[in-house]
Amino acid sequence: MKKIILLIVLSVFLFGCTTSTPVVNQPETPNTDSTIDEATGLTIDAETGLLLMTIEELAQFDGKDGAKAFVAIDGNVYEVTGNRKWLDGNHEQGMSAGRDLSEFISGAPHGYDILKQFTIVGKIVE
Repeated sequence: MKKIILLIVLSVFLFGCTTSTPVVNQPETPNTDSTIDEATGLTIDAETGLLLMTIEELAQFDGKDGAKAFVAIDGNVYEVTGNRKWLDGNHEQGMSAGRDLSEFISGAPHGYDILKQFTIVGKIVE
């Protein structure tokens, strides 16, 4: 029993006497709030996982020649690729993908409810 107590005291003494060297001038970890999506070249917001794009960048997603078809409504970007109502990026009443259609959605026969079937893939930024 004395040996166990002696080992405990010795361990406490040895570990209690160790010193640690402070870390000095260590570079700060860079703030990684976003990354670049390799497929599109657009920034991905790290917090939301959504693509960040300008209206000009949205235009490249017009659904033509194999491009994805995206539309913006009230700052959200929805993917409409593969939807039969958006073949080749064209929709009824002259609407086309790659554009901000916010001003038209309220007058559309389906209204905002139709957006529930599409995935939000991005946000419009200035």
